[in-house]
Amino acid sequence: MAQQPLLSVEEARARILAALSTTQSEIVSLAQASGRVLAEEAIARRTQPPADLSAMDGYAVRADDVANVPAQLRVIGTVPAGGSFDGVLGRGETVRIFTGAPLPNGADSIVIQEDTARDGETVTVNEAAQRGQHVRVTGLDFRTGDAGLPAGRKLSSADIAFAAAMNLPTLAVHRRPVISFFSTGDELVPPGAEPGPNQIVSSNNAGIAALIAEAGGIPLDLEIARDNEDDIRAVASRAADADMLVTLGGASVGEHDLVQRALAPAGLDIDFWKVAMRPGKPLMFGKLGTLPMFGLPGNPVSAFVCATLFLRPAIARMQGGDSALHTTLARLGKPLPANGPREDYVRAAFDHVPGELPVATPFERQDSSMLSVLARAGCLVIRPVGAPAAQAGESVTVLPLRP
Repeated sequence: MAQQPLLSVEEARARILAALSTTQSEIVSLAQASGRVLAEEAIARRTQPPADLSAMDGYAVRADDVANVPAQLRVIGTVPAGGSFDGVLGRGETVRIFTGAPLPNGADSIVIQEDTARDGETVTVNEAAQRGQHVRVTGLDFRTGDAGLPAGRKLSSADIAFAAAMNLPTLAVHRRPVISFFSTGDELVPPGAEPGPNQIVSSNNAGIAALIAEAGGIPLDLEIARDNEDDIRAVASRAADADMLVTLGGASVGEHDLVQRALAPAGLDIDFWKVAMRPGKPLMFGKLGTLPMFGLPGNPVSAFVCATLFLRPAIARMQGGDSALHTTLARLGKPLPANGPREDYVRAAFDHVPGELPVATPFERQDSSMLSVLARAGCLVIRPVGAPAAQAGESVTVLPLRP
């Protein structure tokens, strides 16, 4: 593989996202729609509320009748939620009403029951009512034909409730992309196996599967390919029906890094394979035939950081969703030295402080093999290329790792 200049993180992300297309849409029930991305805007099929409704338990009145209080009114009926009063409210009359019930004809306000005293068929109103008080007017929430939810929105539980209220039993969403992946290395065994001499337990497959699922993709674990070209090609061929292939390890140019060499005869076309970042410099992106392909580093922290910065936004893009990285500001909890020629992603604790910026405290050890540090990290402190030394208390940009 010919030498290439190191791409900036920003350029690498832009090239990845530009190379991807969105998945086709599918119709799913509301029960299946949470966390999915809308492929079409959701249009209301009804008006909500469909009539003027009471927002409180009390009495439906004409505001003019209770402008001067106390005022005595004659009770001529009762209307519960789901019911109706078929008569017309006249001067000096009222109807007992409950939350969600439609206003009787002639009424324009609600007096809450706490502001009344009832005696048989007469009620005394002790507080004046303004016209429209405690009334949910027709169409207050939305009307038939309103665009309720825009295409590209990742659906929350509140969105699902909104769609249900709009009388939409199903929604058009982008199909979840299938992301196939495998690790490479004779030294790897799956979790639960007993490692032999010079072997280690593979953590990348489990971690990447979880990240893919969190991002909305469907993980397809192809397990572990041994360090020979035939096995790598055979395992990669099982990804033919997926939407993307991710390899973990073996994508650099060392003597035992065989992914590029093994997959070249199968149509591997590499866009780039080095990024000016730490950890994660040996990141590869391209296509295996028509299949988009990532080659992530083998070191577990490097693989996670690269997946966070590139794979997660890629999965979002494939679903038509938000592919931006949502960074925020924090105060440094301890000083950091000047940074070099690669953008650095420093694992740090992330502590919220009421009324102030959160505090990001970098861990002392930043080795890219240390999962214990990564598991404790709440954010990545982003150190730009050539950033000067930073003192405790200074403001820095961070990428939160947890909600």
